[in-house]
Amino acid sequence: MDEIDLAYTDTGAGPAVLLLLHGYPFDRTMWRDQIDFLSRNGFRAIAPDLGATSDKLQLVEPAIRKAEAGQTTKTMDEMARDAAALLDELKIDKAVVCGLSMGGYVAFEFLKLFPLRVSGLVLAGTRAPADNEKEKQGRRAQIEQMLAAGMAPMADATLPKLLAPRTLAEKPEVVARVQEMILRTEPMKAAAAQRGMAARRDYSADLADIDVPTLIIVGREDPIRPVADAEFMQAGIRNSLLEIIEEAAHMTNMEQPEVFNRSVLAFFEQLA
Repeated sequence: MDEIDLAYTDTGAGPAVLLLLHGYPFDRTMWRDQIDFLSRNGFRAIAPDLGATSDKLQLVEPAIRKAEAGQTTKTMDEMARDAAALLDELKIDKAVVCGLSMGGYVAFEFLKLFPLRVSGLVLAGTRAPADNEKEKQGRRAQIEQMLAAGMAPMADATLPKLLAPRTLAEKPEVVARVQEMILRTEPMKAAAAQRGMAARRDYSADLADIDVPTLIIVGREDPIRPVADAEFMQAGIRNSLLEIIEEAAHMTNMEQPEVFNRSVLAFFEQLA
């Protein structure tokens, strides 16, 4: 692409478009099951990388000095503008915007910046409030660890939070995919995204102003963004729908793709 430096997948055809915004620290391949499903069912799926991946697995990462790492921040606003520029490049006026976790924060910003370009909203494993000070401190500690030791320690620590116990025990291919995505992420770019999430604004006041159809999805066993966060958003967004997916934690779309896909398809059919 000439206009923007953004890797992306563009699959399927049809009047309905779904813009898929991935979580942290992942990439567009987390949406593989949704892209395949939607393209088979007459929809177009656009999934960009939000700028945090590398072609190489970070299995062994040398220590990176702070002077080399810098203090780059990739804000949710910037990611939303990147996604809009991609739609411009593809000559797409409107889309249903679907964001998981960090992608949900980007979706909030996209809707705020480009309300006329959003025909529907899917918020999965995300929340409206900003980080409190303890959460910001946790992000800073994680940044320090990533820049010093690479992504492997983070992968080990977060897999039990990202995936439900049954997924960890019975779906090794999902576990491997999630782990590989984390290990592919460049530490400096991951740190920039972490700083962006720590600096994000509080979206709670936006909820009452959301007037597009909205589907909220959450895993029953998600310890990162629990059901209460989803219920808070549903209470604030008029006529929103809530789907609680059983035997799933944070990565609902990968742990229970059939359930996730059916929910999104039913949502699309209501928009028609």
